[in-house]
Amino acid sequence: MTVAFVLHRAQGAPLSTPFRKAAFGDNDPFARNREIAWEGPDAIAAGRISFIGEIDISSFPHIETMVVAEGSVTLQADGMTPLVLGPGEGAVIGRGTALRVTAQSRAVFAFCAAASEGPAQGGLVPLRADADFKPSATLPPEVLLSPAPECRSHNVFTDEDAQYQAGTWDSTPYYRIVRPHRVNEFMHLLAGSVRFAAPDGSVLSLAAGDTLFVPKGASIGWESNERVAKFYVTQTVRVPIARD
Repeated sequence: MTVAFVLHRAQGAPLSTPFRKAAFGDNDPFARNREIAWEGPDAIAAGRISFIGEIDISSFPHIETMVVAEGSVTLQADGMTPLVLGPGEGAVIGRGTALRVTAQSRAVFAFCAAASEGPAQGGLVPLRADADFKPSATLPPEVLLSPAPECRSHNVFTDEDAQYQAGTWDSTPYYRIVRPHRVNEFMHLLAGSVRFAAPDGSVLSLAAGDTLFVPKGASIGWESNERVAKFYVTQTVRVPIARD
């Protein structure tokens, strides 16, 4: 299994990740602009979008987290001040949100989208690098190759039906063994750098400004020598209930 899908490199380095042009669902407002790198069985996808122009969306059809890689995008939700996103800035769009999206010139953003059919959290929620961090769980000792890190997070969006959460996280340095990833995870590095180790001994290095997606089950390790901060999306993959 592929360890990770790199969606954007801040320094403009070529990507080895293959993308395919495809819509996410029948009513995708970005159907003509979307490029999918990974799509999973729990109605979730990650990739990139290149967009210019203006579109009005009466009811956003799914959940979408976007982080701008190039250019600028303005998101205007009903009753809210326009949210202008530049490179390295992001937001979550809840299902059902009435929204206008505007880009005066070409903008590129990485995305993580998920379908939701139950009661949804609507609205437009910005992601903040200067988040209101609170202490969060560290890692169990059996997976660590270093002292336990101090971790903090600020979750700003939760959709229970999709098992989808988004927010900001940071941590002191740590090393972790290679193990199967427990969730689907989209991450955009805000600070620091990480070396993601694979079972074959290869290493994928990412730094501030880079964006990637790690699917559940991908065997991956973590090596950081400095504080790392990131925007994140996680989705817990649901296990079907066996029926007689």
